[in-house]
Amino acid sequence: MSQLPVPDRDTVHVWVGRGAGGRPGRAGRLLRRAGATLLGRAEAEIVVGRAPDGRPLVSAGGPGGRTVALPVSVSRADGVVLVAARRAGPVGIDVERRRELPALALARRWYAPGELAWLAARPAPERAVDFLRLWTAKEAVGKALGVGLRGGGLRRPVPVPDGDDLLRPLPGRADLRVGHPAVDRDLVVAVAVAGPSGAGGDVEVLVVDGDVGLVQRTGHGVAAERSASGERTSLPVVVRGS
Repeated sequence: MSQLPVPDRDTVHVWVGRGAGGRPGRAGRLLRRAGATLLGRAEAEIVVGRAPDGRPLVSAGGPGGRTVALPVSVSRADGVVLVAARRAGPVGIDVERRRELPALALARRWYAPGELAWLAARPAPERAVDFLRLWTAKEAVGKALGVGLRGGGLRRPVPVPDGDDLLRPLPGRADLRVGHPAVDRDLVVAVAVAGPSGAGGDVEVLVVDGDVGLVQRTGHGVAAERSASGERTSLPVVVRGS
């Protein structure tokens, strides 16, 4: 099976791990796998740690004794853990389980007036999921920026979901992009990228099942596809990703 990105395309790799009995799979295992894949090292050579603010760190030894770091992000929901990694620069990921919730009441408290108006105009059965799409987008952007939701992060404007997997620029911020790749119909996932490379607009997301090695490729100009054991088949776009 190939996990190679399309050449010259900014690529976010997302590993999905599921745990038995409703417990998340271990993030450390997926972080080491991400480091081995993207840094070209054996998993035993990958160092996984935490920054003083709690953010995950992945690194390996490089030429001349230098340490090579890989930008990563981790998010958990009941029974699932997602790890995002991106060689081109900062990345953020967030996941929530689909569930019923008082979407409009929560949006009145946390979201900007324009986002509340958009949510109110959505069909009632879809409001809970749309609320979570906005929430995960804000979380993912905060992680890509390295600040989380501090400083009014829930009021930070994000593009409203548009029914596809594309990573779109934030209003007034061409250097920040966020989107909702399809991972599982029970999950709402957002992936965000930051930095000059994110301004190029050509961002691909590769979703890898950490248990069986299934790869799904989505992004700008990329037909959604899955591959396993070297085989690929086209399929309808479906994507998701603390």
